[in-house]
Amino acid sequence: MLDAAARAADFIRVQAARLGELTWEHKGPADFVSDVDRGAEAIVRDVLLGAFPDAVFLGEETYDPTASLGDGLAFIVDPLDGTTNFLHDFPWYAVSIGAAWAGEPIAGVVRNVPTGETFLARHGGGAWRERGHGREPIRVSSVTQPARALIGTGFPFKSLGQIDAYQRHFAAIAATTAGIRRPGAAALDLCDVACGRFEGFWELTLSPWDLAAGITIVREAGGIITDLDGAPARVAHTGLVVGSPVMHAWLLATIEAA
Repeated sequence: MLDAAARAADFIRVQAARLGELTWEHKGPADFVSDVDRGAEAIVRDVLLGAFPDAVFLGEETYDPTASLGDGLAFIVDPLDGTTNFLHDFPWYAVSIGAAWAGEPIAGVVRNVPTGETFLARHGGGAWRERGHGREPIRVSSVTQPARALIGTGFPFKSLGQIDAYQRHFAAIAATTAGIRRPGAAALDLCDVACGRFEGFWELTLSPWDLAAGITIVREAGGIITDLDGAPARVAHTGLVVGSPVMHAWLLATIEAA
């Protein structure tokens, strides 16, 4: 998974030099795709299935809504999380690769393409960050006071019917925290919770490839990651509430009250 993420990131980095030549294609309102997304996914697919030819591969750009993760090994891939950022040369996008066994997340790798920072975890093996030539363990933040907390979020840009509910959540959280940030790449948002940059994160609508890697990374870093009802997060189309045990409980209660 590390090799696949590194190769795809190298490809994306080269393509970033020709942004003016790329064709933007619409998948939906404010949701874009380019040949870079598809090329990166092909690289990841070739590396992973070359090593595990019997695995299920679920990629964002070749997604089949009837597909199942199956009862064995599956890879869930966002080859370019933050495509809109990439297309605008906003330097915050990533390759995200999650692995699941019988539908349960067991490993994750997220590589920030512009910075090279890589987050990785496997079930029972801890969560780690690679920067330069070093690797270090990561843990969620020890901040327990909402007034000192920085919270990440994602806007419901694909589901405008959720705007009213989201605005209520936003107002309640903004009134009691140190700040809210929306960088625009959910896979990296989850890693930012795992390494303590964010005390928490919430988003109302995410896809399986947005969160498959981050579930394991957050859990192995000591965090809690659930859906909006507080049930353990699954590799599915769902909303998320994420944080350290203390901050997750506060964030979930605040959202429910709003």
